[in-house]
Amino acid sequence: MKTEERTTGHHPPQQRTTGRRGDLIAAAAGVLLVTAAVLIGRAIQDAHGTLVAHWPPLLASWYPHTGPGTPAAVVVAAAVVAYGPGLADRLPWRGLLATAWAASLAWILSLAMIDGWSRGIAERLTTKHEYLQVIGRFGDIEAALHGFTSHILSGRPDNWPAHVAGHPPGATLTFVLLDRIGLGGGGWAGVWCIVLGGSAVVAALIAVRALTDERLARRAAPFLVLAPMAVWTGASADGYFAAVAAWSVALLALAATRRPHSPRPAAAAALGSGLLYGLTCYLSYGLTLIALLLLTVLLLARTARPVPLFLLGALVVPVAFTLAGFNWWEGYRLLVERYYQGAGGIRPYSYWVWANLAATTVSAGLATVAGLRRAAAGAPGSVRALRTGTTSARHQLILLTLAALLALLVADLSGMSKAETERIWQPFVLWLLPAAALLPPDTRRGWLIAQAVVALLVNHLLWTGW
Repeated sequence: MKTEERTTGHHPPQQRTTGRRGDLIAAAAGVLLVTAAVLIGRAIQDAHGTLVAHWPPLLASWYPHTGPGTPAAVVVAAAVVAYGPGLADRLPWRGLLATAWAASLAWILSLAMIDGWSRGIAERLTTKHEYLQVIGRFGDIEAALHGFTSHILSGRPDNWPAHVAGHPPGATLTFVLLDRIGLGGGGWAGVWCIVLGGSAVVAALIAVRALTDERLARRAAPFLVLAPMAVWTGASADGYFAAVAAWSVALLALAATRRPHSPRPAAAAALGSGLLYGLTCYLSYGLTLIALLLLTVLLLARTARPVPLFLLGALVVPVAFTLAGFNWWEGYRLLVERYYQGAGGIRPYSYWVWANLAATTVSAGLATVAGLRRAAAGAPGSVRALRTGTTSARHQLILLTLAALLALLVADLSGMSKAETERIWQPFVLWLLPAAALLPPDTRRGWLIAQAVVALLVNHLLWTGW
């Protein structure tokens, strides 16, 4: 059980000053990490070309520009900075959720529109590497799934494009089904990813409130909305993947924290969480690591009550795909081989193992870096409190964000994520963002400005890949 939060937020002036100085030092360290990754990366790329990225550590090219989304993006950022913290504190909870989703959609869409409707949204998922290139090959869905693994390797006839080969067929099948119901083409695919990607903010707020308390969830809300990772949410399939994974975590949090006298909603939430986790695993191989967050939810709630129904739900999608003829384990084995046939076999692990973290710094923003510093400082006390069952809301938030960081580090060390992590790791970065709720309330607007500036600079100075 969580104990009452005992700290009031009022600390001696020296302690407050030291904490805030530490936040600024952490943010400065993040800037230095990104700077080092840019300078060293450019030197390696210019000399050897082995990074396969024009503007490392991001998959991007230098391309200063403005576009139709520029005024809207500036207005949205200014509105969230000026009014976000106050609205987050005052709005009714359901009103806050609706407002956060709307604001997130406005932020993602305005950033995407800096590149224009065609280049920023409608054409993003139609390039030679993307899912929409193979819609015509799924006329017979069962036959396509049965033969899916035979087209993964580069040397095979009619091998899949990079993103199709790099993911289980659940990702491609999503866009096939959209096409079947009359929502075909890059425009609808982009809107699908943006709308669902924006809903991840709502899922994260629900989970944070269930596992910690409403006060911390409200503090986190503006930072979840104004995240720099929105640059890559619109319009990439990884934003859609992040939302599916986020709702799995949120539903499990609801199921695990429901009181015993409301079994039906808890049962439905547990079953739904498992169903979405099963789907997550068939959208991206690497997102099996979301299991670390799901396990953390159960540890924080100190219950295993939802597990049977969660497991039942989690079997549905794997059983369906297996019966249709797709072997997940064979697909993953062949993906690893395909990965090293291409850029993955060229890109040096010695650079990307730390430069990935620089890309994540850009995606998460400096406020998140400062918040994670506070989370790391509070980790020992939070672990002790977890062991004794005396965790406060603050302890719970610290443990949740550090679990997401652990999942991200496991993905990093695996070597299967060399570059492009600003896009690929959105499902993990989402759960790092609430760490900003640990920052002093009177500094929120300053940190929100820092978040907005990062996103606006990236999208106006660079042409992001894929």
